[in-house]
Formats: sequence, structure tokens, C-alpha cells
Amino acid sequence: MTILQNDTFLRAILKQPVDRTPVWMMRQAGRYLPEYRKIREQAGSFMNLCTNPELACEVTLQPLDRYAFDAAILFSDILTIPDAMGLGLSFAEGEGPRFSNPIRSAADVDKLPIPDPEQELRYVIDAVRLIRTSLQGRVPLIGFSGSPWTLATYMVEGGSSKSFQKIKSMMYEQPGVVHRMLEKLAKSVALYLNAQIAAGAQAVMLFDTWGGMLTSEDYLEFSLHYAKLVREQLQTEADGRRVPTILFTKGGGLWLEAMVDSGYDALGLDWQTDIGVARARVGDKVALQGNMDPVSLYANPDVIRAKVQNVLERYGRGSGHVFNLGHGILPDINPEHVKAMVDAVHEFSPAYHVL
Repeated sequence: MTILQNDTFLRAILKQPVDRTPVWMMRQAGRYLPEYRKIREQAGSFMNLCTNPELACEVTLQPLDRYAFDAAILFSDILTIPDAMGLGLSFAEGEGPRFSNPIRSAADVDKLPIPDPEQELRYVIDAVRLIRTSLQGRVPLIGFSGSPWTLATYMVEGGSSKSFQKIKSMMYEQPGVVHRMLEKLAKSVALYLNAQIAAGAQAVMLFDTWGGMLTSEDYLEFSLHYAKLVREQLQTEADGRRVPTILFTKGGGLWLEAMVDSGYDALGLDWQTDIGVARARVGDKVALQGNMDPVSLYANPDVIRAKVQNVLERYGRGSGHVFNLGHGILPDINPEHVKAMVDAVHEFSPAYHVL
């Protein structure tokens, strides 16, 4: 077993003492890097890149060669499970994901299979194995999945949406059908994340990108309930140590107390939630991840440094904070601005961890 050289991220997630705040970034392997764009062009399509373990590994490691990030995150897509269920995923340039066989009826839901991660999703699991080996213990590897609710939105809408009219209409008119779909997705997500853990992922994150578009009542019933079901099924011990779990609901600041009770070790915060207020609300029950505004990385490095200081100051002293953006980095950010953010976290955060 390779010794982990930098476990600051894992210790912070578990609220153990650290000497500085760890930092990584959602979508840190992506289009803002010229070296990523080069590989993406060689691959020919986004799906070709996702389904090639060697290329996915190379892309995952690229940001670690540029920046002093404290974690790597698997390069993949949140929609791999619906694709493995037979919905026919494709990506049109500039239009986002599309499914050729969206869910339209109870019969469609009943036909959905539960994918075997080592079969239909083998390319992801092989990528996890290869990345973990290639990291050679530099930093931990984060695995991830879309949440059941977020996956369901894409599966019913057939792609991205602004109003979510199709999925919400089905939810209101045929709640039992939606619940059956979410039950299948919760089982599929848990199997998928457990396979990633078995293959070498040292932490896992559930991306609930669209939970925040629900009412409070519907969020608890259709999103958080199934995120909790996923958590209950996860195997959170591997290599003799705990595998931390993170739940991120974009727009979920209203429901932090309920999210705490779902069993995850950490909650991701978007940029609209004050991290100091959030810490006061959750107490010592969970760690917090976030939450600088991704758009602030367009600003000059002096402004970026000030924004980093503000997030650190708002969280305050002690462990339990993983510095991150409040959502994924935008594709046309200057890579040097990312360096300014990472360097500022390393420079300013030790003052908040002096014993």
C-alpha cells in the first residue's frame, strides 16, 4: 500500500487537526487549462475522453502538475449512470448533454436496469485504479457521482433545463413513478461509489446540482431522502482508514440542518451561503467545503487574494474547512488566477490553525 504523502484534505474533512486549510477546486481538471484542451482535441469528443481510462487519468493529474492542490478528483461526468442505463448520452458542442431515450412514462422507469459498475461502467472504475496508482500517494483521490435527484432531472428532461417543467410535472402528477426511479438511482449510485472506493477512491462526493430548484418540502422528500439512502449504503472503510463523504447541494443553504442529519462527513456550500453563518448553524457536526464565488477568479490577483482571506476569516479558526469554489471553475478563467487563489490559501490559512 502506497503511503499517502499529503493527507491534509482527509484530516480536515474528518475535522481532525491540520496545520493549514486544504484546497482543491471543482472542475479543476477542465477547459480552463490549455493542456486539457489539447487532450480533448486529440480525443475527438468529450465522451471519448471520459471513456478512455488512460486519457481520463492524464487529465486528472494535469492540475496537480500546475498547482499545489491537496486532492485530485476523478475526471468523469455526472451522467455516466443514466448512460449506462441505456438512455443514450451525447454532448453537442455548446449545448450540453442530451439523452436520445429520455424517461417519459412509468413503463420507461420500470425498464431501467441497475448498472454493474464493473461491467457497464468499467471505464470509470479502471480510470480510478489507474489514477490511484499514478498518483503514487501525492494526494488523495476523490470519487464522485451525481445525486439521484439530479440524475433524474436530466433523465426526464432529456438534457439541461431552466424550468424543469417535465421532471417537476411528473413529480407532482405521478410521485410514485418518480420515487421508483429515485430508488433505482439511489441503489445504482451507491454501487457506483462503492466500486470507486474499492478501486482506490479515498473520499467520495455526491453532486446534487439541481436540488436547490425544489421547494423545501420537495427537497426533503425527493432529493435529500435519496442522498441519505445512498450514504446508508456506502462502504466507508478502505486501506485501513475512513473514506470521508461529501454532499453538495447547489442552492441548498436553506436546508443545512437537515443535510447534517443525512450522515455525510462534510457539506459543500455554494457562494451564496455565508460560510461563517453556516458553521454556526452546523456546529461541530460536519466539516464545510467552499465557497468562493467562481466569478471572482476573473478579477485581478490582488482581489482574488482578498476574497480568499475573506472566506478564511468568515470560517474562522480551527479545522473542518476545505477551501473550494462555490461551484465549478468557469472555462475561460486565466490559469494564473487559479495559482493566485491556491497560493493565497497556503499563505493565509496557517494563521487559523495555530494551536
